[in-house]
Amino acid sequence: MVEQPFVVSEIASQPDCWRRAAQLCTGDLPARTERVAVVGCGTSWFIAQAYAVLREAAGHGLTDAFAASEFPVGREYDRIVAITRSGTTTEVLDLLGRVTAPTVAITADPTTPVMELAGSTVVLDFADERSVVQTRFATTALALLRASLGESLDAAITDAERALEFPLPQEVLAAEQFTFLGRGWTCGLAQEAGLKMREAACAWTEAYPAMEYRHGPISITSPGRVAWMLGPAPAGLADDVAATGGIFLEAQGDPMAELIKVQRLAVALAQAQGLDPDNPRHLTRSVILAEDPLAGSSSGNAKAAS
Repeated sequence: MVEQPFVVSEIASQPDCWRRAAQLCTGDLPARTERVAVVGCGTSWFIAQAYAVLREAAGHGLTDAFAASEFPVGREYDRIVAITRSGTTTEVLDLLGRVTAPTVAITADPTTPVMELAGSTVVLDFADERSVVQTRFATTALALLRASLGESLDAAITDAERALEFPLPQEVLAAEQFTFLGRGWTCGLAQEAGLKMREAACAWTEAYPAMEYRHGPISITSPGRVAWMLGPAPAGLADDVAATGGIFLEAQGDPMAELIKVQRLAVALAQAQGLDPDNPRHLTRSVILAEDPLAGSSSGNAKAAS
C-alpha cells in the first residue's frame, strides 16, 4: 500500500484548525487604531498581504505588509506582526532583533528562537506541518487574524469542508498553465496559490490583481490554460477569458476555502508526475542563512516558504 504524503492529511485538517484558531485569545494581536506592519517570508508574506488589506478594510487602522528582508526599518509603527511557521527564518529573526516597536510573532514551534526575540507570541502548534510545503499553518494563521478582526469563520469553514470534497475538473488537471487572480485581500491568496503550484508540482503559474490581468498578462491565456479567480470576478472578466479560449474558474465560496482546491490540485499534479509534494526540490522547512564576514551580509544555504 502506497503511503499518502503528509500534506494530504494536513490539507484535510484545515476546517478543524480554523475552528481552533477562531477560539484562541487574540489579546496579543494588534489593537484597533494601531499602525501595524506585518512581515513574513514566502507563504507567510502572502498571508501578511491578505491580513493587511482585511485589517484596513475593517477600519482597524493603517496596516502594511512587507517581506521581512525589505522592511523599512526607519518607518514608525505601533506594532509589528511577524508570521513564521518555523520560528527560525533568518530574515524574520534579524528584523525582530533590530526593531524597537512592540512585536508579536505567530509561529508553529514554541521551541525556536522566535520565542525569545518576539515581545509576545501566538503559537499554532496544532497547525504545524511535516510537509515542507505550507498549507494548514498559513490558512490557520489567516483564520486567526480574520477572527481577531471580528469576522465569523463559520461560512469559511463550511466552504472549506466542501472544497475538500470538490471533484477537480479533468480540464484543469490537464491544463498546461495557470494564472491566479485576486482583488483586495485575495491578491495575497492569488500569489500564494501560484507559489503552492510552483513548489509542489513545478507548475507554470503566474498571479496578478484581477484588474491588472487585462493590461498584458491575459496574453498568456489560451486553450488549455487556466485563469482562476480567488473571489468574485470583476464584470466582464469571464467573457474576456472565454474570448482567449482559456478556462475560467471563479470561487463560489470563501476565497480562503478556494485555496484548498488549489492545494489539492498541486498535490494531484505532483503525484501524477512522480514528484514528492512533501519535499519539493531545492526547498527546506526554513531559510537559515550563514553570515558572510567578508561581505558583511548573509548568504543562503537553503530556500523555503517559511
